[in-house]
Amino acid sequence: MITTITDGVKVSVETIYQPEYSNPANDHYMFAYKISIENVGHSSVQLLRRHWEIFDSNGAKREVEGEGVVGQQPIIEPGNTHEYVSGCNLKTDMGSMKGEYQMTRLIDNAIFDVQIPEFYLITPYRMN
Repeated sequence: MITTITDGVKVSVETIYQPEYSNPANDHYMFAYKISIENVGHSSVQLLRRHWEIFDSNGAKREVEGEGVVGQQPIIEPGNTHEYVSGCNLKTDMGSMKGEYQMTRLIDNAIFDVQIPEFYLITPYRMN
């Protein structure tokens, strides 16, 4: 698990390769990732937007940006955690993702970015 803390928000990531949804013969590798967003600060926060940078090991880069996560803009109270699972497909058997969440602190409506730590998407057979 990879973890980082920015301005009182802790982001942790776990990944899993999904061979049942992959087709290596056609350069299609599917990965799932589980994100835990924990409010370790003293004020409620709301996740507004996400921005991802996705890298294949062949040097290709994609960016994904949009509102919320999996259709939600959760409010996370101090001491609470919001978790979700999403997926990413790559054209290579390994790559990485990183990004940030745009959040607002509800007590003063301050907007701030929370870093999503870079994490690696690697098929199990590449780990040997």
